Parts: sequence; C-alpha cells; structure tokens
Amino acid sequence: MYLLIKYIHITSVSLTLLFFIVRGIWMMQSSTWLHQRWIKIFPHIIDTLLLTSGITLAILIQQYPFVDTWLTAKFFGLILYIILGSIALKQGRTKTIRIIAWSSALVVFAYIVKVALSRLPHLL
Repeated sequence: MYLLIKYIHITSVSLTLLFFIVRGIWMMQSSTWLHQRWIKIFPHIIDTLLLTSGITLAILIQQYPFVDTWLTAKFFGLILYIILGSIALKQGRTKTIRIIAWSSALVVFAYIVKVALSRLPHLL
C-alpha cells in the first residue's frame, strides 16, 4: 500500500512540474492554449491527486506538518508555490511579473523536492 501511494505521489509531482513548465512557456508565448477549458481543469485534477497522496503518505508514515519540521517546511513551501503559481499564470499584471513569479515558483518547487528527499528543512 505504501509503495503504491508513494509512486502515485511521485508521478503526480512529475506531472505537476511538467504541466507547470509547459503552461509557463505558453504564458511567455501568449499562447491561446492557456485558454483551453481542459488546460484550466487538468492541473486541478493532478494537484488534487498530489495533495491526497501526500496526506495519505503523511498518515502512513505517521509524520505531520507542525510536528515534524521537514513536513512543516514542505507545507509552507507548498503555500508559497501556490501563491507564486497563481501570480505567474493568472494574477500577474505584466508579463515580467508573471515570468519572475513563474521562475520563483520553480525554485520553491525545487526546494520542496529537496526537503522531501532529504527530510531536512534547511535551505543549503
């Protein structure tokens, strides 16, 4: 059971990253693809699967945000990633702001993955 959930989580992480990168490129190109209905819905499906599998893994390994520092760091990293992603793909007033937010979101994403792999919340 644990391995299945872990692989679902890792696959969801990969799909989320891939799709975020593609949407960022489309944003920079002012592509009409960003306005497709399925493009607006699909990320929510992936992210729901990602969040559900992450919560399930935390329960299975009995480690929780606000108890275990590495999960707390991932939690706050996730909040920051969501905010930056929203600015990058929806809320940013200029393309420059969107590109900066998109790039910053990718850095935060890398931090979250680093914390997940090391279980250490340190920046370096």
